[in-house]
Amino acid sequence: MIDEYIGQRVVIDLASPFVCLGTLLNFSDHCIELKNADFHDLRDTETTRENYIAESRLTGIKRNRKRVLLFRRDVVAISRLDDVVDE
Repeated sequence: MIDEYIGQRVVIDLASPFVCLGTLLNFSDHCIELKNADFHDLRDTETTRENYIAESRLTGIKRNRKRVLLFRRDVVAISRLDDVVDE
């Protein structure tokens, strides 16, 4: 299923207070690779995770990493950025 998201802009919710948005390049049993990613520490802002993601959908991903590898064990959820609803 995750292979359907390759080349798509995705949101990756992590168990920690981090969220990562970017284009899914690749994945393995242990890692997920994104390019043009926004690796965001939610403790740095007063906004909620949901509001940050919804705003990013409207204004675009605020890239701060050309490439990032995430450990799959830390991932709670993955969704396409286009599937984020703001209702």
